[in-house]
Amino acid sequence: MGRERLTLGLLLRLGILLTTVYVCVHVYLDTSWRRAPAPLAFEHPIQSRQNLGQQSRTKRVSAETEEQDRSIKRRISYVRTLKKDGPAKKRDENREAPSSPLHPHRKTPRWHIDLEPWASESHSLEEEAKRFLSYITTPQVSCSPLAGEEAAQEGSKGTTGAWVVCLDPKYSLAHRIQSKHCRIYSFGLGVDDRSLERFLARSGCEVHCFDPSLKQPHLQQAEMWLHRLSVDWRDPSPAIVAQRQYANTKKLATILNDFGHRQVDVLKADMESAEWKILENLLLEGVLDSVGQLLLELHLHWAGFEVAGDDPSVVRYWFSLLKELERNNFRLFHVQNDPAKPHLFLHKNVLNASSAYTLSWVNTQWKP
Repeated sequence: MGRERLTLGLLLRLGILLTTVYVCVHVYLDTSWRRAPAPLAFEHPIQSRQNLGQQSRTKRVSAETEEQDRSIKRRISYVRTLKKDGPAKKRDENREAPSSPLHPHRKTPRWHIDLEPWASESHSLEEEAKRFLSYITTPQVSCSPLAGEEAAQEGSKGTTGAWVVCLDPKYSLAHRIQSKHCRIYSFGLGVDDRSLERFLARSGCEVHCFDPSLKQPHLQQAEMWLHRLSVDWRDPSPAIVAQRQYANTKKLATILNDFGHRQVDVLKADMESAEWKILENLLLEGVLDSVGQLLLELHLHWAGFEVAGDDPSVVRYWFSLLKELERNNFRLFHVQNDPAKPHLFLHKNVLNASSAYTLSWVNTQWKP
């Protein structure tokens, strides 16, 4: 009887102990499963618990990365807001990618000019010359008043006033002169007649005359700045020593950067047959976006420096450059030919054309 009671008591205690162990194990496993993510259908539960620590570390790294990304996005948004709200927003939207720090609105440089179709299937010089001469002698916009003719006549009797600027209120130059914020660039080789430059300087414009024949690097004279410098279609190579002591030529984009100028109201150039390659460079690099009016003397007695090809191809190239100028919003408003010049067109007498024409264009979309 005593043994039976002892056995019953041991069994009862053993049952209570097993029940307690079972409950503890159940509670522990239930708590662990709730903290851990549910395993995939193909994943073993033990493997899930082993990956738990690695997943926790990954979550902390992801959280830190997201916080850094949000911080960077806030900074980028701030910079974009400054650009978007800046005064040059509209001008920048109308242009392509930037090309230099001082000229953020310039177009991306190109490598070549797209040639226009031939004037006729015969590819003859006669047809090409007829199209070209008709184009350069037909003004595309009217402009009144013109400034420069009276100044030239006052400076030298009998002068016809080939170099003129447009002071029509529709365009920006007249307003820039009134506000005394106009800037003039004049390029030439040994130029004697600077009547237009003096007129604009007296009107309150900042006038820079560039002539590589000067003996001094910079000189202020008659309300104008004179610089021993000229424009070219390429920058000089530092490996090549200049042949002449005072020779110094640079691309217009380089000159603008060197002088810290963002725009030029009037660009006047008489480059003695280098104008075609210089004009090509200005078009390819998008520098003309910074120019309000372009005054250019064209020399037609030969192809020009580094312009190759037979005669019809040369004239087609000339015409293509001027059409590119038109696509860049420049419109011809004044034409002048010098009757004292010989009537030579590529060393020939073609359509009785003069060997030199002075043309004036206005950038109809230019808003400095």
